[in-house]
Amino acid sequence: MAGSGKWVQLKVTCSSKDTDAVSAVMSMVDNGLMIEDYSDVETIINGVYGELIDESIMNADRSVASVSVFVPLEKSPAESEAFIKRQLDGSGIKYKIEHTGVSEEDWADSWKQYYKPIKTGKKLVIVPLWEHYEPEEGETVVLMDPGMAFGTGTHETTRLCASLLESYVSPGSRVLDVGCGSGILAIAASKLGAGSCFACDIDPVAVKVARENADINSTPNVRCEVSDLLRHVPRTDGGYDVVVANIVADIIIRMSPDVGGYMAENGALIVSGIIDTRAKEVTDVLRSDGFVIESEKYENGWYAAALRKK
Repeated sequence: MAGSGKWVQLKVTCSSKDTDAVSAVMSMVDNGLMIEDYSDVETIINGVYGELIDESIMNADRSVASVSVFVPLEKSPAESEAFIKRQLDGSGIKYKIEHTGVSEEDWADSWKQYYKPIKTGKKLVIVPLWEHYEPEEGETVVLMDPGMAFGTGTHETTRLCASLLESYVSPGSRVLDVGCGSGILAIAASKLGAGSCFACDIDPVAVKVARENADINSTPNVRCEVSDLLRHVPRTDGGYDVVVANIVADIIIRMSPDVGGYMAENGALIVSGIIDTRAKEVTDVLRSDGFVIESEKYENGWYAAALRKK
């Protein structure tokens, strides 16, 4: 492929019983996985080739496995790492993640030279803070310095949600962004005319980054706080007109019974972070909790939907 030719290895170590689940998450970044799992080595040892197995493999901890994916620098390994963490945390899997192939001092910045302005819909253009961009007539610019948080606009789910926001945010809208990452979607909503935006994330680092990005974009109506899903979300008179949740399928399912109580009558719910093979599972739950699908989008195996509260 064209690009720098430099790759970063992201390696997740987990219990061998979680290998398949971790592999499924890692394959969302890239299908080329390297799996080290010695849980079945007993079968091989007892076979005719047992004497040929390296001693280090024979003595390996068979309760532990690791899954690696190789990400080119131009694909933002830092965002891929943040994405993997979000998916695994949402699944409740215990793990350790490490990266090799780039020095620690360069980790946060090594990919920046490849991060260029990205148009996500008809209006929104996500522009790295360090890039100069002259917007064309009708374009709305969102400046981003994502740091170690998820949300540069390079991932399909972010782009899908941003494009849906263009259709559902109107002047004065009250917007809630659950699992805000870098704050990109709340800031985009503000730039599209929202009256107020509450953004929350369980990760304090993400909230710090989101606050900094809100300042960079001069969007004082974006408030960013730490919250485990809806636990610390303030209720508003009349409810939120638009709720956006670019998180993971399991967390959207967990949030589904409660989110309607925070929404305005006929409010819109935008969801993504969902692999297309799990779209029906998620939307079936949302339908059972009183939502009607209004719009659906697919891109490269990812699914996003806008739903209305009945």
